[in-house]
Amino acid sequence: MSLDPRLDLRVAIVGAGPAGIYAGNLLANAVEEAGGTVAIDLLESLPAPYGLIRYGVAPDHPRIKGIVNSLQEMLDSGRIRFLGNVEVGKDVSLAELQERYHAVILATGAIRDAVLDIPGVDKNGSYGAADFVSWFDGHPDVPRTWPLEAQQIAVIGNGNVALDVARVLAKHPVDLRSTEIPDNVLEGLESSPVTDVHVFGRRGPADIKFTPIELRELGELNDVDIILDDADFAGVDPAAASTNQLKIMLRTMNAWRTEEPKGASRRLHLHFWHAPAEILGDEKVEAMRFERTRIEDGRVVGTGEFVEYPLQAVYRAVGYFGSPIDGAPFDPARGVIANVEGRVQDSPGLYATGWIKRGPVGLIGHTKSDAMETVDHLVADAQAGLLPAPGAGALLELLDEREVEYTTWAGWLALDAHERQLGETHRHARERVKVVPREVQVEISRSGALTGA
Repeated sequence: MSLDPRLDLRVAIVGAGPAGIYAGNLLANAVEEAGGTVAIDLLESLPAPYGLIRYGVAPDHPRIKGIVNSLQEMLDSGRIRFLGNVEVGKDVSLAELQERYHAVILATGAIRDAVLDIPGVDKNGSYGAADFVSWFDGHPDVPRTWPLEAQQIAVIGNGNVALDVARVLAKHPVDLRSTEIPDNVLEGLESSPVTDVHVFGRRGPADIKFTPIELRELGELNDVDIILDDADFAGVDPAAASTNQLKIMLRTMNAWRTEEPKGASRRLHLHFWHAPAEILGDEKVEAMRFERTRIEDGRVVGTGEFVEYPLQAVYRAVGYFGSPIDGAPFDPARGVIANVEGRVQDSPGLYATGWIKRGPVGLIGHTKSDAMETVDHLVADAQAGLLPAPGAGALLELLDEREVEYTTWAGWLALDAHERQLGETHRHARERVKVVPREVQVEISRSGALTGA
C-alpha cells in the first residue's frame, strides 16, 4: 500500500546515538519504499552526535568505535537533519514536538547507573560506573577531575562495562597516550596510585556477560598480572560451554590460571561467586564484604560464608537505567518508556526504540533490529491513517525564538575536523583530541557551520 501524499510524514527522533540514527535511516528507507516522503529531524541534547559510541565506549576501543563510519554515512546522506544541543524537556517540550510532527520516536537510551541496594553504598569512594565512563570519555556535563586516590579498587559486575572500567583503572597511562583520551583524563590517571583492581561477579565463570574481545584485551595489558582463584573454577569445563564464545573465554581464563605471576607493578583480579553484601568504613570506603554464592535450581543463592577485602574505592557496574521524559509514560521498575513493540501506550504518534524501549541489554546488532520493529509499526500506523496531523509551526522557528544555540550536521563536521587537527599536532600523535567543554563545542560547531569551515 502506498502512503496517501497528504500523509507524507514529518518525524522527530529524540536521541542521536545508534538507536536514533538507525531508526531514522530505516524510516527513510521504509517510507520511500512505500511511495511516500518523510522529513526527519534528529534531536540530541549534546552538541555532537553518536551518543554512547562517543561518550560510552572506552578510548582504547578503536575497533568498536568504527561503527561511527557507518553512522556517519547515514547522516551524510542528507535524509536526516541533525539538531544538537537541544534538550527535550528544557529547550522544547515533548508536547511541542508532537504538535509539529506526525510522529516522535524516543531514542534517549539509558545513561544512569542501576541501583546497588546494599549498606554503605553512599560512602565516599563509592562510584557509579556510568559516571566514571562519562569522565574518561570527556562528556561535557561531568566534572573535569576524578578522585583517583585508591590503591585497591573493586569493580562490581560481570559485563563489558565492568571490564572497561577495570581495564582503564589498571592500564598504565602511557599505553593510553595514542588514544583520543582527553588530556585532563590522562593527567588524572597518571596520578593514580592503584596497585590492585578486583572485578567481582555474583555468578560463576560459565555465566559471564563479557565478549571474547573485551576479555582478551585484559591479557594484553602491559605490566599487569591477571590473578584468578582456582576454587572459582571447580567443576567448570570449557568443553561443556553453552556457546563457542563462552568456550573461548573459559579457555582464555584457564590459560591465565596456569601462568605464574610475572611480578607486575599492577594486578587485575577476577573473582566469581561473590555477591556484594556491604561497603565498610566510617565515612570513606575502607573494605567490602561479600557473601560467597552458588547456583541452586538455576538461581544464585548465598552460602552463608562471608569474605572481606581491603579497598579504598568501589565502582558499581551493575547495569544502566533509563530516565523518564516529561509527557511520556515511564516504567520505574524497568527504567523504560512504557510501550508495546515500540508503540508508546495511550500516545498515538509516539514511539520508542533502543534501550529506552527494551532496557539496557544487547549489542549494536540488537539495536538495529529493534529499530526496524518500531519503524514498521510507525509506517503501518501512517498507512492506516492513525497518526495525528501536526498543527504548529516549524521547530527551528521555535528554537530561534528561544535563542537556543542548536548545532547542525555541518557544525559537527567542523568540530570533527577541529578535533582531528588537534590530534595531528598533539605531542602524542592521535586520531583526534576530543573537545570537552560544551560551550567550546557549540562555539566551534556554530562558527564552523556559518563560515563553511
